[in-house]
Amino acid sequence: MSVTDLTTPSRRSGTYWLLADCWNIVRRGLTHYQRQPVNIAWQLGFPILSVLLYGYVFGSAMTVPGGGDYKDFLMPGMFVMTMAFGFINTATVVVYDSTKGVIDRFRSMPMASSAVVAGRGVTDLIVACAELAIMMLTALAMGWRPDGGLGFLAAFALLLWLRFALIWIGVWLGLLVPNPEAAGGLFAVAFPLTMISSIFVAPQLMPDWLGWVAAWNPISSTAAATRELFGTPVGGGDSWVEQHALLMAGVWPVILTAIFLPLAVRRFRKLSR
Repeated sequence: MSVTDLTTPSRRSGTYWLLADCWNIVRRGLTHYQRQPVNIAWQLGFPILSVLLYGYVFGSAMTVPGGGDYKDFLMPGMFVMTMAFGFINTATVVVYDSTKGVIDRFRSMPMASSAVVAGRGVTDLIVACAELAIMMLTALAMGWRPDGGLGFLAAFALLLWLRFALIWIGVWLGLLVPNPEAAGGLFAVAFPLTMISSIFVAPQLMPDWLGWVAAWNPISSTAAATRELFGTPVGGGDSWVEQHALLMAGVWPVILTAIFLPLAVRRFRKLSR
């Protein structure tokens, strides 16, 4: 391929401009975090506070089915909770851009609508990597000692896989809610969903009906799978979904992405009309 071919305008159409537009959206998002690091501190504040409270204040009263230290059981759950709450941050940023007219500016430009949505997703994944790194350093400082090697990398990838799926829920909700204050109210929905799961307590320690709901909560599968991969106490039950946590930790995000990614893109395109 000649140099002329590479610089021909017709060669820089379609996929090239989609990736270029996506990268510009990513750069914009990361610049915002760089100039306002308090946003990351705020996003990490609640999970770190929860680790300290549950690990040190309530940890001595908690038991893990099958035995094991509660802090070792808790830490992978806290990583999952950080990823789960991420969709609120995504929704808040999207609704802020929508109400401030930023999305209207994107709509007026000759760029693919999917690049705006994809750029938001890539930005949030990069931030999620930083969040997980900081959370894991905090856990190591508290005495958490996971197994290393491929299992550790696979657990890290599963956490990002869950965050990837929840990004599209955040984008979709961000395009639906009317203002940033309403997006902040999503915390009232997310908090019970994380509590009714295996993040803090094994489902078999709950009442039967509540334990069934917690076991089938998608984030419970990721929590159980990452515990297994990190080599920490799993506290798994006998139900089918708990016995196949690794499989379901891969399947649930696929289902969520298949539902909410098209909804997010469709909602964005409706704004363009």
